[in-house]
Amino acid sequence: MAMIAYKCPQCRVTVVDINEDKIAAWNSQVLPIYEPGLDEIVRKIRGKNLFFSTDIEKGIRENDIIFVSVNTPTKTFGVGAGMAADLQYIEKTARQIRKFSQSSKIIVEKSTLPVRTAETIERILNAANKGVRFDILSNPEFLAEGTAIRDLENPDRVLIGSRETQSGLKARKALVELYAQWVPKERIVASNIWSSELAKLVSNAFLAQRISSINAVSALCEKTEADIKEVSRIVGMDSRIGPKFLNAGIGFGGSCFKKDILNLVYLCQYYGLEEVADYWEAVIKINEYQQNRFIRNMIGAMFNTLAGKRICIFGFAFKADTGDTRESPAIYIAKWLLEENAAVVITDPKALKNAKLDLAEIDGGNILFIEDHYKAAKGCHAIAVMTDWSSYQKLDYQKIYKSMEKPAFIFDGRNILDHKRCFEIGFNVYSIGKPPMVHF
Repeated sequence: MAMIAYKCPQCRVTVVDINEDKIAAWNSQVLPIYEPGLDEIVRKIRGKNLFFSTDIEKGIRENDIIFVSVNTPTKTFGVGAGMAADLQYIEKTARQIRKFSQSSKIIVEKSTLPVRTAETIERILNAANKGVRFDILSNPEFLAEGTAIRDLENPDRVLIGSRETQSGLKARKALVELYAQWVPKERIVASNIWSSELAKLVSNAFLAQRISSINAVSALCEKTEADIKEVSRIVGMDSRIGPKFLNAGIGFGGSCFKKDILNLVYLCQYYGLEEVADYWEAVIKINEYQQNRFIRNMIGAMFNTLAGKRICIFGFAFKADTGDTRESPAIYIAKWLLEENAAVVITDPKALKNAKLDLAEIDGGNILFIEDHYKAAKGCHAIAVMTDWSSYQKLDYQKIYKSMEKPAFIFDGRNILDHKRCFEIGFNVYSIGKPPMVHF
């Protein structure tokens, strides 16, 4: 919404939410999320044509296009628990829109939704005949956290799905014209609404599949003494495959991949496609296997016990350039370490606040949160790199090594450090998909 307001100064954009604290933060000098470049855009247009409010009734009543961006978590109860999307917030929003609308609206699905959710929204909105028309569009978001502003300014594509009716096509044309003010027309893709809804799930599933595929190969590399970086580079040079999402690591996190794949699995099961469901579920299983394998390698390398040892986790965000920790591998690694009776020290440039929330239920004094990386590593037996922050490559590892207990270990879950240099300093280095470099 900030980008639309920025690129379309003639449009008035209002963002509403029931969370008063969150809206207050959007109206403050410290935004509630970290995203490179977002602060600058919001400060330029906030109060001009971008507004943040808790007045949902007014927001619905006064606007012509409503983007629905509410949360769609995985169900934790009832039929489909653990896989299906929980659509209660979508339904509540649709009922609010119907209640407060006094004129016709274009409703845009921005949340990632199961295919055919638009039909549910249509039925709810049109259940009461108030002489008001609602046209539903699907406009899924393909941006990535950490590069969101760049992705929005120069997207690979903007997908807009609609009903193939006269009013549906008219609504689609209105949204196309909005994006066309800065996105080249050839990158704005029109489709039927069901294809649009499914394409978002499938896009995320394909990206996650590539990560799980290279991570599965990394396990084989460690057994055969092949180098996963060399294998990835060679495979990625094939123009049919390409190099993106072929970096082996501790596994994927974030709010989308796991949730969307489980949603896809549930849809396949719902339609009786058990073999297809099993195929996509295996992507999740490999991701969990990679994290489990990482912690087992740590235990084995550190003389088969972590009890009483101090482990420093470098990075808690699920990826670099964001403070988002949702489904971060670091959450699961930290909990496993604590179950092994290790003491855990967590450091991260942007995610410490969220890390404290993620681990808030854990009692005891075996976990510390320290912003300074050098202070965090002091007295530790090992460092586990969980996030690919570029700043970790620039640290003085000679200084860090001197402050640590010996023998000192580095477990590079993102393969971003200079392993040879770290080994020469004195570290025992364990990385993903490569033979370990040890001094004993």
